[in-house]
Amino acid sequence: MPVLTLTKDNFTQEAVNSDKTVLIDFWAPWCGPCRMVSPIVDEIADEAEATVKVGKVNVDEQPELAAQFGVMSIPTLVVMKDGKVVTSSVGTKSKESILSMVQ
Repeated sequence: MPVLTLTKDNFTQEAVNSDKTVLIDFWAPWCGPCRMVSPIVDEIADEAEATVKVGKVNVDEQPELAAQFGVMSIPTLVVMKDGKVVTSSVGTKSKESILSMVQ
């Protein structure tokens, strides 16, 4: 499944009401560490599509969502299950670390 672009308009439908675990990547185009994490997040979207929905939030375009989740530094990864945040992390992570967050 391709990575979803999450916005304030589709967030409730795609993330909160999802029947799958949702991995959300808060990022910005100018963020170097975000560019390191992004391909890993894309790989996870392809490999774990049966169990995980992956979305990205551009914090420059969606400041309301970033504020709602208290995002102060990027990249921030948030995992939601059943509409609730179960874990989050800030900074670059290995693929193994991200996968362990969503399992």
